[in-house]
Formats: sequence, structure tokens, C-alpha cells
Amino acid sequence: MLARIRKAAEDKDSGFTLIELLVVMIIIGILAAIAIPVFLNQRKKAVDTSIKSDLRTVANELETYYTDNQAYVAVATNTAGTNKVTVGSTDVKLSSNNVVALKLVKQGTGGAVVAATDATDAQGFCLTGTNAKSSGNVITYNSLAGGLGNTAC
Repeated sequence: MLARIRKAAEDKDSGFTLIELLVVMIIIGILAAIAIPVFLNQRKKAVDTSIKSDLRTVANELETYYTDNQAYVAVATNTAGTNKVTVGSTDVKLSSNNVVALKLVKQGTGGAVVAATDATDAQGFCLTGTNAKSSGNVITYNSLAGGLGNTAC
């Protein structure tokens, strides 16, 4: 009777071998090594897109201010810790950790974009957006050069 039970136990597979488990773990490790960098890169692209969106929103507000007052606002300030920019008397909410800087510009000689001396001299504006969690690229919005792009301010 015991011999019969012992023979039945030997013939029956009772689990995975060590090699099979190691192969599965290696496959999972390879898939994770591929997926994690792709995921982190997508997060940086999402932050860059949020900066672009914030730049467009602030640019729309600056153009609205210009339409109402026939001059660009001299200063659009980032309020520390609140993620907002004040344009005139209007607050524009920014995405988390985004920083937007404004510079008033005008057309110089030869079509070059140069800094304006004051708000009445300005023919346009240049916005610069940054975020510590972005891909590291400085994103700009130049109203004289056609909007979003990589043109320096």
C-alpha cells in the first residue's frame, strides 16, 4: 500500500521547476526594463504639454488686456506658492510647479525681435515657461514670431 502511494507521488508533477521560475522572472524583468523608461519619458512630455497650455492661456489673457487697454501690461507676475500669474487685475491659474516669465518686445532693425523699453513701446511679448520636472527644454511663446516655438526671447 505504501509503495503504491509513493509511486503515485513520484509520477505526479507537483509544481514548477526552479528553471521555469527563473525564466518567467527574467521575462518580467526585461518587460519592466523596457516599460519604465518609456513611462518616465511620457511623464516629461505631459509636463511640457502643460507648460505649453499655460503659455497659451497667459498669452490669451495678455492679448485680452491689450484689446481692453491698447497697451501690454508692464508686468505679469508669478505669485509665489500659488501657481498663478497676475495679468493686470486677472489671475491666471498655472499647472503645478510651472513658472512663466514675461518680457515685452518690439521689432528692431532688420526684423530682429528686441526688448522693449516700456509697456507703451512694446509691440508684442515673449513668454518663457519652465518646470523642474520637464524634459529640460525651455518653452517660449513669442507673439511677434507667431506663437509657440523654440525661438529665444
